[in-house]
Amino acid sequence: MQTLIKILEVKPLPDHRLSLVFSDGAQGVHDLGWLLANAGPMIDPLRDPAMFERVFLEHGAPTWPNGFDLSPWSLRRRMQEAGELVAAAAE
Repeated sequence: MQTLIKILEVKPLPDHRLSLVFSDGAQGVHDLGWLLANAGPMIDPLRDPAMFERVFLEHGAPTWPNGFDLSPWSLRRRMQEAGELVAAAAE
């Protein structure tokens, strides 16, 4: 059985990157340039840095005010394959 992955923290960074902390303790920074290379009414507004910075979490998924969201498990898989994830530091 696969564990439901949520994002616990999201922080927008320059150049359309997101800093993400996942519910399984993994964390990393991901460049969304691959997404913004596409066109569409939901993606086009995210090219504006002011809009991109308005990201928030809704039900554990990065979401923007225009209603666009990203799947946490898909982001985690993409980041794992790219070697962008590290385990959370022990406190």
